[in-house]
Amino acid sequence: MRLRELVIHDRPVAVRSAGTGPVLLLIHGMAGSSLTWRHVAPALSQRFTVVAPDLLGHGASAKPRTEYSVSAHANVLRDVLTALGVERATFVGQSLGGGVAMQLAYQYPERCERLVLVSSGGLGREVSALLRGLAVPGAEHVFPLVCSAALRDAGGRVAELLGRLGLRAGPVVEEIWRSYAALADADARRAFFRTLGAVIDPSGQVVSATDRLYLAAHVPTLIVWGARDALIPARHGIAAHQALPGSRLEIFDDVGHFPHCEAPERFVDVLVDFVDRTAPTRLSAADWSRLLRQRAEPAAASPIDAMPAAAGVGGTRLG
Repeated sequence: MRLRELVIHDRPVAVRSAGTGPVLLLIHGMAGSSLTWRHVAPALSQRFTVVAPDLLGHGASAKPRTEYSVSAHANVLRDVLTALGVERATFVGQSLGGGVAMQLAYQYPERCERLVLVSSGGLGREVSALLRGLAVPGAEHVFPLVCSAALRDAGGRVAELLGRLGLRAGPVVEEIWRSYAALADADARRAFFRTLGAVIDPSGQVVSATDRLYLAAHVPTLIVWGARDALIPARHGIAAHQALPGSRLEIFDDVGHFPHCEAPERFVDVLVDFVDRTAPTRLSAADWSRLLRQRAEPAAASPIDAMPAAAGVGGTRLG
């Protein structure tokens, strides 16, 4: 994938892209980068335009002292698409990226053609003990002791030596190591803990899209999960599938948190087949508003309801 740098609101945002055709927006997970899609991007780019940004605070993008909520990430991605001249895309998000993809579709429904959730965050409270432990207050100050530049460099030398001997780590180890190595940088580490704190506390995930899944019922949705995911349980994907009539669920046996890395050929086959079998949705902001109004409970009568229409606040009802 070709790497370019966009400047969004005076902040550099790294974006990798390749191919031509309908656009796939690939959104990586926490402490990751667009490089996580390297196993599937070459095959996908034969059919699609692949756009894979580094989220703000990650990879080669800027790491400012700013907000790192899923809404903030969604806003930046909207602006990235605008800067690239992309009006609509199929949103593909893994882990944190799944939560960002859902938020992006929620905030800007007119830009979402399809939704693909890969081991996605935001679909249940349970999350690994490791991530809950990192969310404990004060962990940010202790973490540099186990993730420093010196330890990163030493590990890199060991990996290089093993590579010369013909020994290579598997894709999961590579992903974990790349995330660990990135956090040796102080700015990346600060962004990581701010991102983590926006979605996880010591009791689990604090951001959930489950109460808004009914809105996604009008968007073709594919859910992909590894049966052996140790970070976010596969039952979250199963529950989301049950809550979304018409969605497609693919559970990969013998696969963990990174289906696109651990089983790239199957991942590509499933994603391409899903796109081929579904028509892109064309929801407008007005359509989205109508869906919300239809679901909303009628409000109780209030003094405002009784005011005459001339006052500018009467004459409208939810429902």
